[in-house]
Amino acid sequence: MHELGIVDGVLSTVRSTVRHEGAKRALGVTLRIGDMTEVVRESLDFAWDVLREEDPLTADCVLTVEEVHPASVCRACGASFDHDTRHLRCPACGSGDTRLLHGRELDIVSVEIEDSDE
Repeated sequence: MHELGIVDGVLSTVRSTVRHEGAKRALGVTLRIGDMTEVVRESLDFAWDVLREEDPLTADCVLTVEEVHPASVCRACGASFDHDTRHLRCPACGSGDTRLLHGRELDIVSVEIEDSDE
């Protein structure tokens, strides 16, 4: 379950951000995850619920996920197209010579923190 490692890394970054900013705690995190990473959302949510509670800085932090669906461009004919995780062949010319444009993202988009002044 690589979702556990992903969540562990995200929470480590969130805790570092909270400390660096001198904040009280993290309120929310938004991740951008591409379908091609094959992250299982239920496993991600389970790992999030378990690991975030281990530290008061992240105990109440809410996870939001932006899903990114795959899109590619055909190197043979130049057509751009959306697809699922298994069908990468160009629908315009049938070529398998394609380049993935979107779908492998695994990014922290934002971290919402509570300032110590609030």
